[in-house]
Amino acid sequence: MQTHQADYFGAYRTMKMMRDTNGVLVVEFHSNGGRCTFSAQHHTEVVDAFHRIAQDRANKIVILTGADGDFIIGVDWNSFGDVSDPGVWSQIHDEGSQVLENIANIRVPVIAAIEGRAHIHSDYALLANVIVAAEGATFQDVGHFAVGVVPGDGIFTTWSYRAGAGRAEAFLLNPQPLSARTAHEWGVVAEVVANGKAVARARELAELYLRVPEVTRRNTRVHFIHPLKERLVREVGYGLALEGASAADLVKSMQNRAADAGSKEQVA
Repeated sequence: MQTHQADYFGAYRTMKMMRDTNGVLVVEFHSNGGRCTFSAQHHTEVVDAFHRIAQDRANKIVILTGADGDFIIGVDWNSFGDVSDPGVWSQIHDEGSQVLENIANIRVPVIAAIEGRAHIHSDYALLANVIVAAEGATFQDVGHFAVGVVPGDGIFTTWSYRAGAGRAEAFLLNPQPLSARTAHEWGVVAEVVANGKAVARARELAELYLRVPEVTRRNTRVHFIHPLKERLVREVGYGLALEGASAADLVKSMQNRAADAGSKEQVA
């Protein structure tokens, strides 16, 4: 199938974009062409990328996925610099709020095709209308409570909206891998398919949605995402402020431990 490309498709080093002649845009997160480990560059680029995707009316359906059989597997912590610095956290805070609002502002149906590990920013996937997950896919949050910071960047908002507050709290406080089957039982995942078939099934769903008139498709997405969008606006900025405070405290405690260890070595 021929593809119709836009100039912004090649503007980002952290995402691959390909659109077919029917207007189905596939957005693939990656790191240097392979499995995606989320970095500061990803964090910055996704803001602009999803803004432009939302503005481009040639996009009729959007599919979110990841490279090499995974969605997003981890975080490049060092790339973010000193997160206890207010100036550094200010950028993280702004980008963290903006990217979720920009995904929510995509005014066409969004499908997430999850293969393998969705262990960072599964909130991006939960902003899709439908999640198709491979049998071996797992959901986890390795970037917040697991390392000592508040899950404040939208991960609680999206999971509590999709799965319920009680399940979301337990999931985030004891961040263990959640299977695709369990996520399906919770109502987070719409369909579980064979490994390697998530994107293919997402394309089948896109073809089905394209049979509906465009204004209907667009307005249905707007209608369905609106309650979650309201929660994002109310909750994420506050959550990121709490997360920033906890990140600064974590850095301080790590520095104190390192200083104590150095003192003990000198005494010895």
